[in-house]
Amino acid sequence: MRLRRDHGQRTFRNRDDAGQALARLLTSDHPELVRDPDVVVLGLARGGVPVAAPIADALHAPLDAFVIRKLGVPLREELAFGAVASGGRPLISDRTVRDFGLTPDDVSAVIEKESAELLRREAVYRQGRPPTPVADRVVILVDDGLATGSSMRAAVDSIRRRLPRQIIVAVGTGPTGTQIANADEIVCATIPPDFWAVGQSYRDFTQVTDTEVRDLLATE
Repeated sequence: MRLRRDHGQRTFRNRDDAGQALARLLTSDHPELVRDPDVVVLGLARGGVPVAAPIADALHAPLDAFVIRKLGVPLREELAFGAVASGGRPLISDRTVRDFGLTPDDVSAVIEKESAELLRREAVYRQGRPPTPVADRVVILVDDGLATGSSMRAAVDSIRRRLPRQIIVAVGTGPTGTQIANADEIVCATIPPDFWAVGQSYRDFTQVTDTEVRDLLATE
């Protein structure tokens, strides 16, 4: 796995600005990807889709959403014990499950709830369109940033099972030591030395809505 980062620390105006920065890095490092019909850009919904849109435009590649849901500890949903992604098996931290004393019924109930929400979002975003095929293609997985990396690991794991040729992870920001072991390459636009949250690298980090994601995909 190779990590490519931009030089210096910066704050993005918004997610579109981060996407523009990533597009410049990708087209500089991989000019062969521009207009390659085997390239597909997938934005992790919701926040990754506005970042992915400028990348898809720069590469003249199709844009799609990849839906992933964190599995939150009951009554403490901000703490995740795993994640579930489109078409993939749940990725679960056995240690977190054990530390919080979660029962198999607890885990199953959260997976069922988040899987239902995942399917709902896919239906809203695609409006009946099938997912973009990824087999034997170069898949660029995009998000606004990495914190723990659990969501991106689950996304890469799910995509890997569909036999792509290559997986490139592209994120706006992340901590020092950013890595996703099962990706072929990571492109990170900025790595603040004092990283504490993804939102610190954005002046506008307003939550992305389902409508915004749907509209971005509809323009493709």
